[in-house]
Amino acid sequence: MIRKKIAAAAAAWVCAFPSYAIDALALEVGYGEDRTSILRFAVVERWNREPRPLGRKWQITGYWDFSAALWDNAVESTADLGITPVFRFERGALYLEAAIGLHLVQTRISASRVFSTAFQFGDHVGIGWHSGRWDFAARLQHISNAGIDHPNPGINFALLRAQYELN
Repeated sequence: MIRKKIAAAAAAWVCAFPSYAIDALALEVGYGEDRTSILRFAVVERWNREPRPLGRKWQITGYWDFSAALWDNAVESTADLGITPVFRFERGALYLEAAIGLHLVQTRISASRVFSTAFQFGDHVGIGWHSGRWDFAARLQHISNAGIDHPNPGINFALLRAQYELN
């Protein structure tokens, strides 16, 4: 039931964006603490078309990542909406990413993990490879409220991401 609600919300959210703003679509799957699996759908809007040089071999670019996710474990299912500015450091087809974004999540994750606030920060680091219209990445993500209120158990995920460039 909740999966259908998440899918409907994600579809409505994607349709709300003007088509010119969507540069790519992404799907992430992963696993986190409390045996929590995650499925995340994202739309990507690049900041600029051409990367800026950063030294002789590296370039820097970035994008906005608008996401909707479902976290699921044996006890609970949790919805997550996020907006994240992502910085990407590229060298040829290889890239490194770093980001800190905002997430709105349901507060109950499991019997032992309850967030005190729905507002959370999500940061990640990742490494990836792009080839043609496809990007493939591995990420480590931490989500918590940064001590705004207690309890603040946070949660960590290991993620795999596939992204398809539309433009």
